[in-house]
Amino acid sequence: MDRMPLEIQTLYAELMERLSALEAGRSIGHVPGSFVTKAVKGDTYYYFQYFDPGGSKRQIYIGRKDKILEEVVKKYREERASLAEEEAGIQRLCTLLRAGGALLNDSASARVLKALSDAGIFRLGAVLIGTQAFLVLGNLLGVRWTGGSIRTQDIDIAAEASLSLAIPDLRTNIPDVLEGLQMGFLPVPPLDPRKPSTSFKVRGKGLRLDLLTPLRGRQRQGPVFITRLNAAARPLSFLDFLITRPVRGAVIDGGGILVNLPDPARLAFHKLIVSAERETVMHTKREKDLHQAAQLFSILAEERPGDIRMVLEEIHLKGKGWVKRIREGLSALKKMDPTVAEKMTPFLSR
Repeated sequence: MDRMPLEIQTLYAELMERLSALEAGRSIGHVPGSFVTKAVKGDTYYYFQYFDPGGSKRQIYIGRKDKILEEVVKKYREERASLAEEEAGIQRLCTLLRAGGALLNDSASARVLKALSDAGIFRLGAVLIGTQAFLVLGNLLGVRWTGGSIRTQDIDIAAEASLSLAIPDLRTNIPDVLEGLQMGFLPVPPLDPRKPSTSFKVRGKGLRLDLLTPLRGRQRQGPVFITRLNAAARPLSFLDFLITRPVRGAVIDGGGILVNLPDPARLAFHKLIVSAERETVMHTKREKDLHQAAQLFSILAEERPGDIRMVLEEIHLKGKGWVKRIREGLSALKKMDPTVAEKMTPFLSR
């Protein structure tokens, strides 16, 4: 793990500010496309023209041209011009960050994340987890991760099955978004053909999207359909702990993409819990979990010790089973990286 230069950290902070401001100021001008007119039997009609993620041109009928529609079109064009200027500034920041050695998600994954973000999944409460999230957290914390723990084309998205939203009818459609990308995504057939798929994969390539949701209580193990995403997700234990109180981060490729991420301290402890749950045959994944946890704990112990203490307090309140898993994970971590395990010792004296 290496520290990023202060200049890169400053650029990333500016990127976060600009993307957050852009998200907060969403309006009609954020809808990509343009208004076009068609003459039909002497009357003029407005259509909204846009390109889907796969590059196909689409048109939606708006209505017959009148003063009200003219005002809407005028406002849209003014806001699009302002937005184009802001997006150009964001692109420049991303270029500087790439040149400065910031951590990058692979281009194919970034393209998928961009399409999902544009479709609104992160505004609908979804959280990017897994190694793709670990990469983004490196930039957020101002460090470059090392080792093979940062190489993957797996995209893991977690979402609660139900969510109370200010706009309860807001929805998106993940299968349609993936199909529109025209990258060759196909549903991965489940073991039980009667159940819906929770994964999508590009045939012959490593690119894969997995949808996950917290397993609560005695909930059934099978896929859970999430209506607002129009897709099914696989329930997983301990996932509710991971995606509680997520933070914001920016994927640099794709022109800057604002995403929800797990809190870094929660991710570190979650890696310990998951590593303790891995079966012996999953040795490689267990090593990857511990390696990522070690790097997270190393930076957090030095710069954000309060985060570690706060999450540990919550874990102790969850009971002896949770504490046991953490201690088992730390015991394994000690064998892999005694230095990091030593840094964690003061936090466990209670």
